[in-house]
Amino acid sequence: MTDAMAIKAYGDALNDGAVQLSFTLPLDAGPLAKAAAENLAEKMGLEQVKVVHMDSQGAGYSFFVVYGQSRHAVQLGDLHVTELEVEDMSFDEVNAYIKQNLGRKLNVVAACTGTDAHTVGIDAIVNMKGYNGEYGLERYPWINAWNLGSQVANSALVAEAIQREADAILVSQVVTQRDVHLPNLTQLVELVEAEGIRHKTILVAGGPRVSHQLALELGYDAGFGSGTSPRQVASFIAREIARRKSGNL
Repeated sequence: MTDAMAIKAYGDALNDGAVQLSFTLPLDAGPLAKAAAENLAEKMGLEQVKVVHMDSQGAGYSFFVVYGQSRHAVQLGDLHVTELEVEDMSFDEVNAYIKQNLGRKLNVVAACTGTDAHTVGIDAIVNMKGYNGEYGLERYPWINAWNLGSQVANSALVAEAIQREADAILVSQVVTQRDVHLPNLTQLVELVEAEGIRHKTILVAGGPRVSHQLALELGYDAGFGSGTSPRQVASFIAREIARRKSGNL
């Protein structure tokens, strides 16, 4: 391992270790709260700590933005990341691929499940208008897509998937406080397995705190994070179904 494989946070100069933190303390904004914020940042290991912003968040609470320098470095050679390798296709290429390799429309159901009411992510992928200039799955001629919306019970999503003979189930999880998304995502996998359709159904999870590695650990086929485009999801689903059809499991 060489020094070139060790990196630190970047602020004004390479490897200066400059970082920015934001947090809330249960104290009224004022000198005591500012001192507490500085001390907390120092206990986190930061040096040259500066509170650059303090604001009241109501009686008994204050919000801070803090700058500091961290001495810690990341050894890149020690990191092992599981990435989803998808050969992206354009809108037209996806439709042509499905037509040529499968000869039928793909059925996809999607929802925000559990108590999650944030549909912006799943809407961007599924709804016809799409995201960032790209059409959503509803616009693909060779894909039948149903977006069930928000706060959908996992059991209802699975029932819809069975009724629609879904090739893929997409689930979005934005609310992740106290890791509430983990048991919810796990329950969906268990329900799909209990219904005996796991072998023929592609499971895709998405959300700000969903990585491909986490999705695999929870029993999904793929995980997509923030910034995912509809064509990336469509490309993965089409290729994965074709792969399974060919028997390359």
